[in-house]
Amino acid sequence: MTAISPTHEAAADSCYTWNRTLSKGDSGSDVTVLQVRVSGWAGYGDPIAVDGIFGSETEAAVKRFQNGYGLTVDGIAGPETYDQIYALQDSDCTPAHFSWSEFDSPDCNCFSGGNTSTEQVKENVLLTMWKLEAKRHKLGDKPLYVSSGFRSVAYNDSVGGAPNSKHTYGLAADLTGSPGLCTLARAGRYAGFNGIIGPGAPNHDDHVHLDTRSSRYWNAPSCF
Repeated sequence: MTAISPTHEAAADSCYTWNRTLSKGDSGSDVTVLQVRVSGWAGYGDPIAVDGIFGSETEAAVKRFQNGYGLTVDGIAGPETYDQIYALQDSDCTPAHFSWSEFDSPDCNCFSGGNTSTEQVKENVLLTMWKLEAKRHKLGDKPLYVSSGFRSVAYNDSVGGAPNSKHTYGLAADLTGSPGLCTLARAGRYAGFNGIIGPGAPNHDDHVHLDTRSSRYWNAPSCF
């Protein structure tokens, strides 16, 4: 473990500032925060465990993140990597191109009333945002349009959502528009989403559903 001095005086530091270099074998809450930020840099169909343990998956994700932003690719999270994260991170911990208001439940503009606590919903939504931030960058920094994020159980029921939907946990996002639904669905396979439902699946020809789940379910017959 190596203590570091932050080199980037960004507003994002009011959200979180790392005080040590992290590498394979380290563990702790600071590893968990890092894992959330690089969760969208997962391998094909291989989501990163957000468990506070810096293992091979986390190291590989850090390398992909570093390569994606033109940094030194060594799999070690130090000042250069943190500076890039700070540059992408707003003071409320959300990534630069997404906001809480895009993901709250339409019936209450809040994150309560789901199938888990409000605190857990927000943690889950933050993870979803960071996966989408990575996906956005991989697609050439093209804007992504979120048509549905978190849903309260009541709202999910009112719109005919699946019982126990990942939306009610803050673990899902529906995307519409450019750069094309099949492009959005395919890119989700490399962004840590084990749940992908899109064109060709019933009631999904006008949007792509992405979620975080324990086992893979990819259903977009028109795309893959």
